[in-house]
Amino acid sequence: MKNEASKKRLGNNLRLLAVSAFLAALSIVCGKYLALPVGNVLRFSFENLPILLAGMMFGPITGVLVGIVADVLGCVMVAYTINPLVTLGAACIGLLGGVLFRLTKKLPLLWQTCITVILTHLVASVIVKTFGLAAYYDMPFHILLLWRLLNYAVVGVVEWLLLYTILKNQALRRSFESL
Repeated sequence: MKNEASKKRLGNNLRLLAVSAFLAALSIVCGKYLALPVGNVLRFSFENLPILLAGMMFGPITGVLVGIVADVLGCVMVAYTINPLVTLGAACIGLLGGVLFRLTKKLPLLWQTCITVILTHLVASVIVKTFGLAAYYDMPFHILLLWRLLNYAVVGVVEWLLLYTILKNQALRRSFESL
């Protein structure tokens, strides 16, 4: 009996590891290969959607790890310089996605996902990542902040709608929760 429980836990951990690796890979593809660049600093991408999903479905720690892996490996794969503040922002996306989704669990899913996406992007994408980009590119923070607010006003709405649609599917949500 004890051996069966241990095998089940190991199986669940391996499945969680595989799904987390898939989400990190999806983030890399969305952020580095399918992104729409706007100048040298800005790009429209959905790299944060898989990181948010990891945090929301598997908790803040898994979200942090998916964010760090996606950012670091993605930078290595496309020869970007690794910016520790941007990596911290990616980790914050996973962390806040997990924490806020749990804090708002009594709200309807529509509002739960909306609040999670808005607050996560405001803190992690707009403030933390913008600070890292402004320091790296030696740009005025407030100017870059305005552009990134506009960027995440568009990207955030699309990500929210996609996450809401994904999480509204009960069969898919049960599959995630069984991991």
